[in-house]
Amino acid sequence: MKTLLGERLHFDWKIVTVIILSTLLLIVDSYHSFTPGKSYDGIILYLIVPLLCILLAFRDDPRQYGFTLGDWKTGIILTAIGIVIMAVILWLVARDPAMQSFYKPQAAGLPWNTFLDLFGWEFLFRGFILFALARRFGAEALWLQAVPFALAHIGKPEIETLSTIFGGFAFGWVAYRTRSFVYPFLIHWFVASFTIMVVAGWIG
Repeated sequence: MKTLLGERLHFDWKIVTVIILSTLLLIVDSYHSFTPGKSYDGIILYLIVPLLCILLAFRDDPRQYGFTLGDWKTGIILTAIGIVIMAVILWLVARDPAMQSFYKPQAAGLPWNTFLDLFGWEFLFRGFILFALARRFGAEALWLQAVPFALAHIGKPEIETLSTIFGGFAFGWVAYRTRSFVYPFLIHWFVASFTIMVVAGWIG
């Protein structure tokens, strides 16, 4: 394919597939439900489908997409640091009225609702998308994967959504540093669960 300037366009078919597939999965999840709970939909759409794509279409090892414990020693340290920092921030932010009204109904399902919600979600962004883009764009992939992550938060409280471009980068950096999506998942799981506990009044 040629552009108006006569230059040929060359596309990496795996990157094209990752971008199209991940975008369609996010859209489908917004409009449809396939199981009794949206959390299970997320596991199917954001974990199982990308893994099937990696295994059957790309014929790649899922470990190349962060599906591994990676550098677990560094991962444990970064997870602990992330949890401490976020606990302080969330203890203040979760008192915002918009956060209160949005998250209070979710208290009854802890901790498994947040686990199911975020496990596939983190693999999609910090595994499938991040490591596919990193092969071509290197560290720039940290910002690239943060963009759809932030846009996917539209509809949530504004104070949270505004932070997600930076939070998405931070989660991506942890995954990139450890070569694993597991540690940003653990931090994100804590963030969601702790927020709900503060909102519900379980933590003063």
